[in-house]
Amino acid sequence: MDAFYASVEQRDDPALRGRPVAVGGIQRGVVAAASYEARRFGVRSAMPSMRAMRLCPDLIFVKPRFDVYRAVSQQIREIFADYTPLIEPLSLDEAYLDLTDHLEGRTATRIAQEIRARIREVTGLTASAGVSYNKFLAKLASDQRKPDGLFVIPPEAGAEFVQSLPIGRFHGVGPATAARMQAHGIETGADLLRQSLEFLTARFGKSGQFYWNIARGIDHREVRPDRIRKSIGAENTYFEDLRRIEDAEAALAPLAEKVWRHADKAGRQGRTVTLKVKYGDFRQITRARSLAQPLRDQAAILAIACELLAPVFADPHGVRLLGITLSGLELRGQGEPPPQQLGLFDQA
Repeated sequence: MDAFYASVEQRDDPALRGRPVAVGGIQRGVVAAASYEARRFGVRSAMPSMRAMRLCPDLIFVKPRFDVYRAVSQQIREIFADYTPLIEPLSLDEAYLDLTDHLEGRTATRIAQEIRARIREVTGLTASAGVSYNKFLAKLASDQRKPDGLFVIPPEAGAEFVQSLPIGRFHGVGPATAARMQAHGIETGADLLRQSLEFLTARFGKSGQFYWNIARGIDHREVRPDRIRKSIGAENTYFEDLRRIEDAEAALAPLAEKVWRHADKAGRQGRTVTLKVKYGDFRQITRARSLAQPLRDQAAILAIACELLAPVFADPHGVRLLGITLSGLELRGQGEPPPQQLGLFDQA
C-alpha cells in the first residue's frame, strides 16, 4: 500500500488531501507514516516528530487509528484470498502472494493489475505491486514505481536488474550492513556480484550465502502463509524525559501488560525479555534476559524488565523512550517443565 496510514487519513478527511500529513505524535513521538506530500520535504517514518516539523513547518500531525487501519487491511487480505491461499503478510500494508499454481490462464502481471484495481474500488486507496519470480525481486519491484505503480522483473532480467542497484536499496541489507559492505568497496549489486562466496561468508557469516545468491537474482525462500511470529513488543515515547527510576518502572507496567495481552491472545509464551531504552540525547541501548522456561504472566515480564532497567537507568539526559519485547516464542503449553527454580542469563 502507498503511504498506508497517511493515505487512510487523507481518504477519510478531505481537508488533508494534497497536504503534508504525518501520522504520529507531535511533541515527543515519532512519525509512523508520512504522506507523499510530506516525503518531498524529507519526512520519513521512524523520524522524530520534532525533526519532521523542522523539515516541514506546515506538516499536519494526525493521531493514529490502528483499529481503522486493521479493518482496511482485512479488506485487502480478503481481495488477495480471491486469487491465492498462499499469502504471507509482512505488516498491515504489505504481503507476498504466490500465484504459481493459481494463474488460471492469466499472467501474474494481469492478476496484479486486477488486484490493484479492486483495492482502489473497495478501499479508495492506491497500491503498488512488484511482479517477479522470487520474493527478493518482487519486493524490489514493488518499490520501483511508487506510488500507484506496477513493475515487472522477468526471469531473464533479474540478475541484470540487481547489478544496477545501489546496495542500500536491497531488501534485507540494512544501513549497518550496507556501511560494512561499502567499507569493503561494495557499493552496487555489480560490486556484490564480484565477491566470492568465501569472502562474503568470512565477513557476514551465514548471511553471506544469501548475499551471494541475491547478487545473482536468486532467492529460494517460499511464500509462507503460516509464518510464525518471532517476537511481540510494545514501546512508548514520553512527553517529558523520565528522570526518576520509580517513574520509569511505572511506565514499564502498561508495556508489559500490552505484550502479555497480545501473547495471550495469540496463544504464545516466550523465554526472552528484551528492554529497549532511548535516552534524551537519542542514544539507544537494549538489554535482554533469557529464562530456562517460558514466562507465565505479565508480572514476570515486568519484573525482568525492571531488573534490566535498574543498572542502565541513571543518565544525565533522562529517558525518552522505553520498550519491552518478548521473544523465544512457542505455543502455550509446549514442553511444560516440572516445578523448579529458573536459571537466568543475560544477553548483551
